[in-house]
Amino acid sequence: MALEMRTVCERCETGVAAEGVAWICSYECTFCADCTAAMERTCPNCGGELVRRPRRVAT
Repeated sequence: MALEMRTVCERCETGVAAEGVAWICSYECTFCADCTAAMERTCPNCGGELVRRPRRVAT
């Protein structure tokens, strides 16, 4: 099962590139850096911790 690389912040709807910086919770809710900071790194959907999403290396 692969991580879904969502391309939009769920809070402000700003685009988040798959190779760019984004923050996710364990349910893969995705947020931009600005929204993550404003929410104190806590997911508003599940209350879980937001961590930096890993990036995929192009093959």
